[in-house]
Amino acid sequence: MKINIPATILTVSYNAEATIARTIESVMKQTHRIIDYIVIDGASTDGTAKIAESYIEKFNAVQGRHMRVISEPDKGMYDALNKGARLAEGVIVGQINADDWYEPYAVQTMAELYENSRYDLAWGSVRVITKNGKSFIKHAKRGILWTTSHWCHPAAFAARGILLEYPYPLVNSHDDFDFATHVYLDGKRIIPIDKVISNFTFGGMSTQRSIKEAKKRLDEIYGIYKKYGMSKLYYLHRLAFETVKYFLV
Repeated sequence: MKINIPATILTVSYNAEATIARTIESVMKQTHRIIDYIVIDGASTDGTAKIAESYIEKFNAVQGRHMRVISEPDKGMYDALNKGARLAEGVIVGQINADDWYEPYAVQTMAELYENSRYDLAWGSVRVITKNGKSFIKHAKRGILWTTSHWCHPAAFAARGILLEYPYPLVNSHDDFDFATHVYLDGKRIIPIDKVISNFTFGGMSTQRSIKEAKKRLDEIYGIYKKYGMSKLYYLHRLAFETVKYFLV
């Protein structure tokens, strides 16, 4: 049975002309029918916006689908995502970055999960593509500890109302985990599903391999735990995580 939950997909871009087409095409190939797609470009200086706009006519030719491209200055990725949430028309909202791409069944999977659970926030597993072309799966789950080890933002979907109630705070590159932590501590319905939803290209701000960057991540993520009054033991957990990440990645 086809699920008719309307879904909005947001793609934030800036100077991503080398990868934006793959991202858009992965949304076009979705098995789910009703998709509102918004590309929010931060006034790129390359051909990103033009490439995105070239897909509008073909995307909109499919019944139940609508694509928009907005290109204007913003305050970064999370400011753009907040803007997208306000513009979204779907019941659920997914976010796929301009250098990542969805599996064909991604939106259908998350729409079916919403139909069955009415989640506030949900995420699937992610296939991480490393710089040398190898890959591994980051499995979605909720463990005893609340940690980024289990949180997969490139495969996350949320009810639109939750994104409006808990906008990204625009503090640092871990605003996504801040958002998820706030939702978690407020007791909202959170459901992970261990099924690969998206493909994530390794090498962004959250994966830089240097002692300086590792310390920055440690301070920023522990700052989120501290902000919400969570245990100081999370500092030790994060320190161990960054140490392992530094030596193994």
